[in-house]
Amino acid sequence: MKINNWFSQLFVALLALISCSAFAQADYPTRSVKIIVPFPAGGTSDVMGRMVADGLTKYFKQTFIVENIGGGGGVVGTKRATEVQPDGYTLILTGVGQNAVAHGLDPNVKYNSITDFIHISQIHIGPNILVVNPNSPFKTLKELVDYARANPGKLDYGYTYAASGHVAMELFKQTVTACSAPKKNEKCLPLGLVGIPYRGGGPMMTAILSGEIPMMFINQDVAYPHIQAGKLRPLAVTSEKRNPLYPNVPTIAESGFPTFEAISWSGLSAPKGTPKVIIDKLETGMNQVMSTPEIKQRMESQGFVIPPQGSKPYTEFIKSEIQRWTAVIKQAGIKPE
Repeated sequence: MKINNWFSQLFVALLALISCSAFAQADYPTRSVKIIVPFPAGGTSDVMGRMVADGLTKYFKQTFIVENIGGGGGVVGTKRATEVQPDGYTLILTGVGQNAVAHGLDPNVKYNSITDFIHISQIHIGPNILVVNPNSPFKTLKELVDYARANPGKLDYGYTYAASGHVAMELFKQTVTACSAPKKNEKCLPLGLVGIPYRGGGPMMTAILSGEIPMMFINQDVAYPHIQAGKLRPLAVTSEKRNPLYPNVPTIAESGFPTFEAISWSGLSAPKGTPKVIIDKLETGMNQVMSTPEIKQRMESQGFVIPPQGSKPYTEFIKSEIQRWTAVIKQAGIKPE
């Protein structure tokens, strides 16, 4: 009789615990929420993270804050997000470097971008832009390609390891080398470019502005003020269509390489195990935030495109990007640093 009574009390206690947990999830968020941005403050990823944090704060009427955890091209902060309690109070800004390129560079990276996260919604898509120092003789992409082919080893470019501009350059070199040629099965001449590594976009920008390097791929929003000031010359953008920030700058695709496209992107995700009711609330919140006129104007003014919202399209997009950049990196023979 005492045993039955003990089991009854245990059942009631468990039922109460489950009910409290379900109520807490339905009432989410009841306290501040942290968004890990796995890069230092000031870059495009940080800007996107803070923009979304502000929007979700207004939508949920609860504070969303950004925590910057840099290192390893975004890998350190992303790994940290797999170690937290999956209760919806720690989220992660996902993106091309840490969630696609990283898997191509290191098959043993200590997280799986598909199985270790629940992807809530994509935030932005934006191209890189190929820029040269204004003292450079190149006015068009064709002029640059013709020179590089005729003078192998004489044209340098800057890159930051594992960044979107790095893999965009590798894809560009592969595309140019494999372009249509007069004779069947004959490849075009390779570019013969020499890559100069930099530890970040800041030092690399300083290098091209000073003339230390003649060219590089860089995020279009970072390049914009320097282009406006006449300190950089844009040759082509990496998106499929022209970017509204640069209406007079052709795409690489329309400059003779029709298969080319390479974009930078980011989105909001949560650790696996985060309750579905919380994911659903965040997905709804992101849809509302990203559709506001304020966000739309802000994004378009910086040359960004707002992708289709929702967990399903973002998850499928990440899968396709992992496959794509893994193939590019394998062909380029890039090894982990």
